[in-house]
Amino acid sequence: MRFSVGYQLPDEYVSLPEICRRYSDGISDVFFSWGNEPSGRFPLGEEKFLADITDCQSREIREIKALGKSLTLLLNANCYGAEGASESFGRRTVNLVAELIDRLSVDAVTTASPFIAQVLKAEFGRGLKIKASVNMRIGSVKAMGQLPYFDGFYIKKELNRNFEAIKELKEWCDGRGKELYMLANSGCITDCAYQTFHDNLIAHQTFENIEYGASATAAAPCHELLKSLGLLGGLAEFLGSGWVRPEEIKLYEPYFNEVKLATRMHQRPEMVIAAYCRGRFNGNLLDLTEPSFSHLFKGYVLDNTRISSEDALKLFGCDHRCHRCNACMRLAKEALVHL
Repeated sequence: MRFSVGYQLPDEYVSLPEICRRYSDGISDVFFSWGNEPSGRFPLGEEKFLADITDCQSREIREIKALGKSLTLLLNANCYGAEGASESFGRRTVNLVAELIDRLSVDAVTTASPFIAQVLKAEFGRGLKIKASVNMRIGSVKAMGQLPYFDGFYIKKELNRNFEAIKELKEWCDGRGKELYMLANSGCITDCAYQTFHDNLIAHQTFENIEYGASATAAAPCHELLKSLGLLGGLAEFLGSGWVRPEEIKLYEPYFNEVKLATRMHQRPEMVIAAYCRGRFNGNLLDLTEPSFSHLFKGYVLDNTRISSEDALKLFGCDHRCHRCNACMRLAKEALVHL
């Protein structure tokens, strides 16, 4: 299996070009947002540092390209405001992508906007691959059939452990020259009722305009829910979500040529990338996903070495009727370690 990994600005701990060298056989693609363009994550920096940010990005991303990795630009914000389907917005998006193709040799764009997909496909044709973001929550043949401007689709996270559904989507894509993708380590909870609100909130955030009311609960629903469920309840909710361990990732090779790893905001991206490239992880499962949840359960870890593949596979094909089942609770008790 090969992986698409997220770009983040360098610091004393993170250098993505260096990570790409260390794990060259496992990394096939690097995805990135550009400057402070809206995306599915917090902006890279303050507006006053934008020129420095893009200069740094350009140097590192060209270095990554020279290593033979493909590049995917993220235009995956959930909202672009009132101009989100306007002619002027379409022209600006085309100009940005054309600039980055020329400047960085970008290969693909991942977007949550059918409008952006349509505009870019009309302008660049087969020369630019257009991928449907996981935030579109695509989970059926019918949905994919409604989106002719996309060359590939990220399946919604809730299907990650459902091989029957994945097989059906894969067969449809293969028959039409499309590609299927999966995000392996999202920490977002299953069937999150807050997701649309949360994605829209993030799309409008900059360093200058962040402002929450007295209660910021809605800004971090995953964290608040897990905290409210108590120790075992929160851990069980986490285990029942759609992420996939490195130990089971080999089972997905018949369905995906490339799997995405959420590492764009992760504090320890190399740890995540190394685990999936090796196909094993000897640490705290709460640290494997983005967002990480280890800080919510200080003094406790979910020891991945205490979970066998046989036990992990019992969670596959789950119908998410948690009120009728306690499999995740049992597994949480077995893997829990009190430090």
